[in-house]
Amino acid sequence: MSDLSLHPLGRALGAEIRGIDLDKATGDDVAQIRRLLLDHLVLFFPDQQLSWAGHVALGRKFGDLEIHPNLPGPEGGPPEMVELRASAGGVADEWHTDVTFLPNPSVMSIMHMVQCPDLGGDTMWANQYLAYEELSDPMKDLLTGLTALHDATPHGKPQMKTIHPVVRTHPETGRRSLLVNEHFTRRIVELSHGESEMLLGYLCDWSTQERFTVRYRWTPGTVAMWDNRCTQHFVVHDFDGERIIQRVTVLGDSPSGDQPRWSPYVSSRHGAASLHDLPLSRHLTSIAATEPG
Repeated sequence: MSDLSLHPLGRALGAEIRGIDLDKATGDDVAQIRRLLLDHLVLFFPDQQLSWAGHVALGRKFGDLEIHPNLPGPEGGPPEMVELRASAGGVADEWHTDVTFLPNPSVMSIMHMVQCPDLGGDTMWANQYLAYEELSDPMKDLLTGLTALHDATPHGKPQMKTIHPVVRTHPETGRRSLLVNEHFTRRIVELSHGESEMLLGYLCDWSTQERFTVRYRWTPGTVAMWDNRCTQHFVVHDFDGERIIQRVTVLGDSPSGDQPRWSPYVSSRHGAASLHDLPLSRHLTSIAATEPG
């Protein structure tokens, strides 16, 4: 097992790790990284030299890898890898948790910074455990059992959609965290349109405030790993020039939370006799029917 040196980066989350060559990570190294990831949520490994094959091999040590349904990979690269280039619009400058529009969002991501600008282009992560835990008790009670619709509209595929609990329970730590984001979350299912807009807007602002975050300044070759089940992230789009990242993600699990306490909201003016009469699973049609327009 490698002799790792760990330097915490903030009170909310984040740590930088040295003393390991990720291209040669052993099973013991992977087990130790898993434990550190549960504690710090996002880890940074500077000065790594990962080939495409090495990057994919590293990812597979943590689990089966996802083939992203919408984003491209590097030309001639492995199908498990996503590549985002700033010149091609590859800047994730809205707060988000990866692929929450899927029934099983990613468990974790492993990102390699191939090329970055001399100045700017930092990435921020937000701790969604703290975002939930520091809510008032009445707000926590309101959120218990609420669910939210997520879709892939930002990827040009609004038909890709699913519903998740607003508050999920981490399957390994047992801690609760918020699971909504400004990029993919469209509405809270049990509330009217206006109520949903108000509450969802508040939660998106609340969950990404500075005290819940860490900001990382990249250097070429740095590898980042983060727990997608309890974080959001955001690229600071303040740079000129090319920024190239390559990423593999570990296949997800199904977010679990409290059982819904209410049925999906259906406006009485639409005259739906019963939610059970609506044809799409999990009442997605009822959600569409209540949108204004």
